[in-house]
Amino acid sequence: MDLENSENYKRIEKAIRYIRENFQGQPDLDQVATQVNLSPFHFQKLFTDWAGVSPKKFLQYITISYAKERLKTGNVSLFDAAMDVGLSGTGRLHDLFIQMEGMTPGEFKNGGEQLEIQYSITESPFGNVLCASTKKGICHLSFVEEESTSLSYLTDTFPNAKYRQAMDPFQESALQIFYHKWNELKQIKLHLKGTHFQLKVWEALLKIPSGSLTSYKTIAEQISLPKAARAVGSAVGDNPVAYLIPCHRVIQSGGTFGQYHWGETRKIAMIGWEASKLR
Repeated sequence: MDLENSENYKRIEKAIRYIRENFQGQPDLDQVATQVNLSPFHFQKLFTDWAGVSPKKFLQYITISYAKERLKTGNVSLFDAAMDVGLSGTGRLHDLFIQMEGMTPGEFKNGGEQLEIQYSITESPFGNVLCASTKKGICHLSFVEEESTSLSYLTDTFPNAKYRQAMDPFQESALQIFYHKWNELKQIKLHLKGTHFQLKVWEALLKIPSGSLTSYKTIAEQISLPKAARAVGSAVGDNPVAYLIPCHRVIQSGGTFGQYHWGETRKIAMIGWEASKLR
């Protein structure tokens, strides 16, 4: 590491420490830049290059992480949680949760208390899958290695929902994707929660034709955020409905397959299987 990079790292380290220790004061860009003796413009660029997110986004991550911990205690009101993290009121807390979590703070706090979820475990060409649905549509689909582990992931997401093991028409329709041509399928209804950015990425994934591949960089360009390839990768990894939203069709720009939430071998098998179907 050369001298300049070493100095820049020290600046970023100091800035991160300052944000973590002072997030309840919600410091703005100028305040943090002053701590490392840089102009706001140069600090913004340097921080984003090193941390992969802007200083504002990093502050939001720290803020919402603490707010979630406070709300998990059960006896903290939304107003108190907003005050604890330095926000001016519940409106700003609401906006932050919608932007970062794709749900309201009230929905996070009650953990899906009013939600009824049905789920089933069935076979697919790529191993067993757990498919779950609400009254509105499919909310989860994952490949199962161990039933207990897959269920715990689902119940951790909605800890207070009511669960029942049962197949329903939503699931039956969704699972046909493994056995019928895409143009012969009925419309599959999804019931997903995600941030605005995640939803944009998932919508772009749905446009990738079966048997085709694209890159994280190309997806970033398609959603008009060409420098957000790393953030696109995170959104792809957060896809809650395996195969229905075809995140397996996204590879790295260099041609390597890249990681896959349910295993690189399964990803390669899916890509090959779809290509053989076209042939």
